[in-house]
Amino acid sequence: MKAGKVMLATVLAGASSILIAVLGQTWWGDDKAFNLSLPGLPKSPQDPLRHLPAFSLSDLDGQEIASSAWAGKVVVLNFWATWCPTCLAGIPFLQAAQAQGTAVQVVGIAIDTQEEVARYLANNPVNYLMLLGGIEAVAISHRLGNRLEGLPFTVIFDSQGRWVHAHQGEVTQASLGEKLAPLIPASPSLAN
Repeated sequence: MKAGKVMLATVLAGASSILIAVLGQTWWGDDKAFNLSLPGLPKSPQDPLRHLPAFSLSDLDGQEIASSAWAGKVVVLNFWATWCPTCLAGIPFLQAAQAQGTAVQVVGIAIDTQEEVARYLANNPVNYLMLLGGIEAVAISHRLGNRLEGLPFTVIFDSQGRWVHAHQGEVTQASLGEKLAPLIPASPSLAN
């Protein structure tokens, strides 16, 4: 009889704990249950953005460039830094993506100083747009799915500005080509 009571008490305690956890998550931690969602915006701060966000960052000359400038193009955002060897290893593949034509816009967002980026690019020019980012760019990458806020972090959007793919870590020719090929069917594949 005692074993039956112990078992029943254990099951009830476990069920109660699960119920409290679920209710607590819904009440305190899950804003999705209570917030209205607007098209193009995440349901909560924990959800990644599903569309290219509206933002402006400076290029190396100090000119503000708005993300709306890339409307109608497949956009590849690559968050990187000059001190990051893994970031630098992916630059040739990002250049190959940009070389696919005007349907693609690769944007490097350097989480670095203007001086360091200018010094790097003087010795290693790139064929794509380079912007400077600080805390605001790190926040953008976080909202796009970069939960670890590590570098490199790459996000691809289709020509309608819809989020297609995000990747934490080194960009490779094969992975970039695989993700871009269906978005630009008339272009030669990067994977070749």
